[in-house]
Amino acid sequence: MKTRILAAALLASPVAFAHPAFAADKGFGDPVPVGDTLTFDPIIDARLRYEGVDQPTVDADAVTARLRAGFEIRHAPSHLSFLAEAEGTLGIVNQYNAFPFDVPGSSQRRPGFAVVADGESIDLNRLQVQYKTKTFALTVGRQRINLDDQRFVGSVAWRQNEQTFDAVRAEATLGAVSLDGTYAIQQDSIFGSESGPRRAMDGDFVFLQAGTKLGAVSVKAFSYLIDYDDPFAFANSSQTYGARVSGSFPLSKAVKLNVLASYARQKNMGQNPVRYEADFVLAEVGLGYNGFTLSGGYEKLGTDSKVGKGFQTPLATLHKFNGWADLFLTTPGNGLEDYYVTLAKAIPKVKAVQGLTANVIYHEFRSDVGNVKFGTEWDASLAFKTKKVSWLVKYANYDANRFGVDRQILWLQTEVSF
Repeated sequence: MKTRILAAALLASPVAFAHPAFAADKGFGDPVPVGDTLTFDPIIDARLRYEGVDQPTVDADAVTARLRAGFEIRHAPSHLSFLAEAEGTLGIVNQYNAFPFDVPGSSQRRPGFAVVADGESIDLNRLQVQYKTKTFALTVGRQRINLDDQRFVGSVAWRQNEQTFDAVRAEATLGAVSLDGTYAIQQDSIFGSESGPRRAMDGDFVFLQAGTKLGAVSVKAFSYLIDYDDPFAFANSSQTYGARVSGSFPLSKAVKLNVLASYARQKNMGQNPVRYEADFVLAEVGLGYNGFTLSGGYEKLGTDSKVGKGFQTPLATLHKFNGWADLFLTTPGNGLEDYYVTLAKAIPKVKAVQGLTANVIYHEFRSDVGNVKFGTEWDASLAFKTKKVSWLVKYANYDANRFGVDRQILWLQTEVSF
């Protein structure tokens, strides 16, 4: 009980951190020299968020506070560092269901409310040792892993509890070639310390990437092998092989063309009870002009129609893709096609705030097979900073078009980090 009271008091601190007087403390959080060769770098990341979900069946109102705190010690001559970081989340307004699955005896499983996957928890978020030079890095321990745009592997930083991995990761640059390899034995999930067996999933996870740059074009090949030990996760055991190409081309002094394409093939692995093969396809084109970016794309998470099993990405930062309303965190059995258009505007020259950005996104969802219309979605966000404090207003509006139920979500968020 005393531990929980202490944690609650500590986790209430994001409100204090967001105060302008605190943010104006110049130099706070900067590395502190300890002798001639050591530095001590404190880590503080505090976030306060309101998330409101409106559905015809169940609603939710959640106010949560999250604090990450720790430190990193670096020894320059040896290129070694040690990092330790704890993470805690407190539910201030608990009118939400923290878990989309059953957790016997948990007071956070509230089926009468919509899901907001920010359970109250106290966790060891990261604990790692790293050796790093200009051309090589080796990281051992519990760590954050974000690969490319996080479509296949990411830290899910959007949720209050971060996803990390107990892993060994090596990164190297050999001339024009970059190599990245990871072997992990545990996925520490976003659901936190109170989520029962889904707090962390054991297994063998291998992430391999090799890339190079050809002029303005970056080319990368990848493979992701996911083999779970836990029976409830067997259905997500898979092996994925693919490639990714991206590039940015100036069309004039003011106009830039951005292109992105990716293809991958996935099949079952380990003790997955379903034998299947499915494709992933991504194509995106964008134009940038005077702070505006207009882009359009197509993404397909295919399916094996013989067994009704779709292409899955269980280690991804899923909230970034297929709409912020989070309707398609698991690919439907008949697959998913997402046609989307994004308009973004960066407004740097505003005196009162810094980094002002606005985004509007439209999605149209269909099945890969069967020609099922899964509905449409509008997403919008406005973000800016005042000194060291970040602010965010974000909205998602999913229209089911008779496929299921409509969903609207509003987020109000403030965050400070050092």
